[in-house]
Amino acid sequence: MTVTTLPTVSVRTVTGRGVLRSEWAKFWSLRSSWITLGVALLLLIAIGAIASATYSPDATNDGPPGPGSGGPSDAISVALTGSTFASLAIGVLGVLISAGEYSTGMIRSTLAAVPRRLPVLWSKSAVFGTTAFVLATIGALAAFQLGSLGLDGEKIALSLGDDGVLRSLVGAGLYLGLVGVFGVALGILVRSTAGGIAILVGVLLILSGLTSLLPNSWEDTISPYLPGNAGSAMYALHESSDALTPGAGLAVFAGWVALTLAGAAYRLVRTDA
Repeated sequence: MTVTTLPTVSVRTVTGRGVLRSEWAKFWSLRSSWITLGVALLLLIAIGAIASATYSPDATNDGPPGPGSGGPSDAISVALTGSTFASLAIGVLGVLISAGEYSTGMIRSTLAAVPRRLPVLWSKSAVFGTTAFVLATIGALAAFQLGSLGLDGEKIALSLGDDGVLRSLVGAGLYLGLVGVFGVALGILVRSTAGGIAILVGVLLILSGLTSLLPNSWEDTISPYLPGNAGSAMYALHESSDALTPGAGLAVFAGWVALTLAGAAYRLVRTDA
């Protein structure tokens, strides 16, 4: 009688580090990741450098510096002119890397490999959020340094060692990193690339403009707490009377991102792929 010995199958435990490595590999294997991040950096640096080189004091308002002043009034706001466009590129990429798996059907393989599901969301957010933060911070520093050449001799010129400058530049990087996480959460929440991008643009850009339709007392109360306005306050060099402080802006915008992540986590766990 012949006894057949079956080969031993090793079962690997799914670990958080393993999921992170998997999401890291998937992110950098996509051509869209390289292209979109490159576009975001180009917009952030090039637009800031152009705005600084073409800066004219006569073209700005004399209002207080900071968000809502009606025009750039310090070297930081001029150098970070491209942050709005960069935020759209980074946010759209966040939607693509999460909602894209639903459109291709790859999400089924991902969730089969990670049955607990939530580590997928946390890993995607951590990988892209950290990458966007690091690259955006480098881009903000580059935009400021190039902008300093164009603003040399102007009254608003600043150096990296001046009070609040480094904090503002890191704040811009942190804002763009959180925008990336916001995009990832939106993609998993709505599971549609087009829908996620539409909501992203509406929340970051259009929603702030719609507050002008409200009574003035309501607008003044609500406007600073909207995601776009709270985010821009994070990297403002000077506090404006109609905007939040940088710390409060960070808390409010991070709260919006956390709320969206909570919604994405609930749907990821409770509904089928």
